Amino acid sequence: MDELPEFPRAALEALREPLESGHIRISRAAMQSEFPARFQLVGAMNPCPCGFLGHPTKACRDTPDQVARYQGKLSGPLLDRIDLHVEVPALPANDLLHGVAGEPSASIRERVQAARALAQRRQGSPNQALAGQALDAHVNAETAALKFMHTAAARLGWSARGTHRALRVARTIADLAGLEAVGVAHVAEAVQYRRVLKVGG
Repeated sequence: MDELPEFPRAALEALREPLESGHIRISRAAMQSEFPARFQLVGAMNPCPCGFLGHPTKACRDTPDQVARYQGKLSGPLLDRIDLHVEVPALPANDLLHGVAGEPSASIRERVQAARALAQRRQGSPNQALAGQALDAHVNAETAALKFMHTAAARLGWSARGTHRALRVARTIADLAGLEAVGVAHVAEAVQYRRVLKVGG
């Protein structure tokens, strides 16, 4: 979904249930039906209406109120259900034209397939499906990593849902590295992926 805040608020809020449960419930008159709705949501948005907030060379022309209204179109509960929040800064033209080639997709695919296979052998499901006692049993986080997670969650005011999602991401980061235990570095990376939008930065 490109330009995520431009979608109607009701349409965005309707995504909350399927993102959480993998099902969608439709009620009409006296009838109610439930359908499978497991999907991967990829959304993109500018930092502000004009698109230049935080740009290294162009000034943002929006007021703080305009930026707040724009970013506020995405509710906290919806953002809470999105695992990875990745900021993509503007690149200088020279970097775009003469940048170093990235890692080939084929090698990334191999690493992802190996991580998924590792999770499947360990718990019989992908990390995304871990919840409750299953998450506690299979996250295998070092004591220092759990302490770091609890400190970050308290400081950032995360919900239990947000904390569990970050733990699942940390478990996946460790799997991508081929490591059995989740360490502080994996948790720190997962915490960085749950950055919230901030007006002016």
